[in-house]
Amino acid sequence: MCGIVGCIGKKEAQPYLISGLHRLEYRGYDSSGIVTINEKSATLLRAKGKVSELEKLADKQPSKDTIGIGHTRWATHGEPSEINAHPHQAGDVYLVHNGIIENYKELKTGLKNHVFVSQTDTEVLAALVDSFYGEGTELVDAVTQALQLVVGTYGIAVVSVRNPDEIIVARAGSPLIIGIGSDETYIASDASALIGYTTQAIYLNDGEIAICRRDGVTLRDLAAQPISSRVETIEIDMQAIQKQGYDHFLLKEICEQPVTLRSTLSGRVNVEDEQVKLGGLNLSVKEIRDIEHVTIIGCGTAYYAGLLGSYYLEQLVDDLTVDVAMASELRYRSFHLPKNTVALVISQSGETADTLACLRELKRRGVKTLGIINAVGSTIAREVDGGVYVHAGPEISVASTKAFTSQAVTIAMFGVQIAQAKGSSAKDVAKFIQELDQLPNEIEAVIKNYKEKIADIAKRYAHYEHAIFFGRDTLYPVALEGALKLKEISYIQAEGFAAGELKHGPIALVDDTFFEVALILDNWLFDKSLSALAEVNARGGHVIAITNSKKQIDAEEILVIDTKLDLLAPLVLNVAQQLFAYYVTVAKGFDVDQPRNLAKSVTVE
Repeated sequence: MCGIVGCIGKKEAQPYLISGLHRLEYRGYDSSGIVTINEKSATLLRAKGKVSELEKLADKQPSKDTIGIGHTRWATHGEPSEINAHPHQAGDVYLVHNGIIENYKELKTGLKNHVFVSQTDTEVLAALVDSFYGEGTELVDAVTQALQLVVGTYGIAVVSVRNPDEIIVARAGSPLIIGIGSDETYIASDASALIGYTTQAIYLNDGEIAICRRDGVTLRDLAAQPISSRVETIEIDMQAIQKQGYDHFLLKEICEQPVTLRSTLSGRVNVEDEQVKLGGLNLSVKEIRDIEHVTIIGCGTAYYAGLLGSYYLEQLVDDLTVDVAMASELRYRSFHLPKNTVALVISQSGETADTLACLRELKRRGVKTLGIINAVGSTIAREVDGGVYVHAGPEISVASTKAFTSQAVTIAMFGVQIAQAKGSSAKDVAKFIQELDQLPNEIEAVIKNYKEKIADIAKRYAHYEHAIFFGRDTLYPVALEGALKLKEISYIQAEGFAAGELKHGPIALVDDTFFEVALILDNWLFDKSLSALAEVNARGGHVIAITNSKKQIDAEEILVIDTKLDLLAPLVLNVAQQLFAYYVTVAKGFDVDQPRNLAKSVTVE
């Protein structure tokens, strides 16, 4: 969600801070700000809206200071405004914050010496630090004492005019990365802000505080005890976070899927030997064979990928039970899991707050946890017992596309590995393995051969206010994902349904303000799918049918996707949906990559 940057070195700080905030725009935000300091004064700049507005202020008020922090804010407490934007000031302390301070009202009542001007919980934290920052007190000690009183989540960076040689950073539930340069130290909440400045980084863990200086970093915990640091290599390159000629990151990421899928499958699927091998699971063959139940946890697109993956697990392994849960709900339920359960924890960013909370509760109960993660070095990736990086590369657009495909494929590979360990016949898994190998080429063909037609259809349906997506079996999760993509970037109110459920209520919605997307596979449920379509047509529906069938289908618009796949055909049809949502949004003239009110990495409840 919110983004943090900071730097201390020999070069002017403002250019890095502005550049870093531009890099973090994809995370979603509504205002931004920076502060740079020296031993005498501070230059504080804040603006509502895009980072470009902040950049205009920086052009008018340039600073030669070599230490500073910056922030992009996604509003939680208080409306989007300049006064609520970070950094917040208390005395000569300046603080930026990702997360939520749950007990800020209680803390605020005890801070009588500070005049509050914003509606935020963050200003309370800044005032709390300032209240401990008396004569002879080190800034890090003031921060430590303040955080010992805090309930909630935070990633913070703190500077003070009284101490122009240090940035104090700390985290609890909200990611922070410290980049190690030559006589320079950088701070960011996302590795993308560090690319081109350094390749070496320290990933902070919860409960850690870092004292960042020009010549290095010192770590300690909330009890002021020293901690050893581990420097890791950042694996993202500059090209991965650039548009490379595409109009939008979303289109780039949709079109990257053949390449990213090959990365997901590489070294894991052996077609000749008809074997799948996922490294990093940290499970023996016996432990895999003994799995009786799989619970899948995720939010949003990750949840839908898990739901699709659950169908594949059930198809592959007869004696396996599977459930899929929304992390935001599961974390507060009194749930029970049977013995020999393995949990699949799915998150593109590896920082999703609700998913992380579920992971920690599952581990507390002794459940083996496996991560299906895209972001290397993320919190969930570090805390799971084992897992798989999907290697989809950075997703800059808020709407997730390539991660969904790789997540669903990874669950299917996991299912194949369980089936093999349990002794299923080669015939039962061979078709999955063959289709996994063919999937990148099939998706490549969709993008190449159907992009223009999909763009044309999208223009003709972009004026509608509402949409219904429906499908059966494996196409039900795909319908949910298709509706999510359309609503989150085009703002068309869209819902996904199981086709058989339309007549139990949703079909009442069908009128001329709606269009419908019918997802239909030419399989054993083809006739059942046509029945649902006929019910919509009978009520005056405006149906776009997306199908792999060349049989007669009665719809207002028919998009026939020619694919050799059967089991994994839903993932091929989903790419068509992704392109449809993209081109509808372009036709409506909205910001494709940064839709309103949304954030890429949801690190708060």
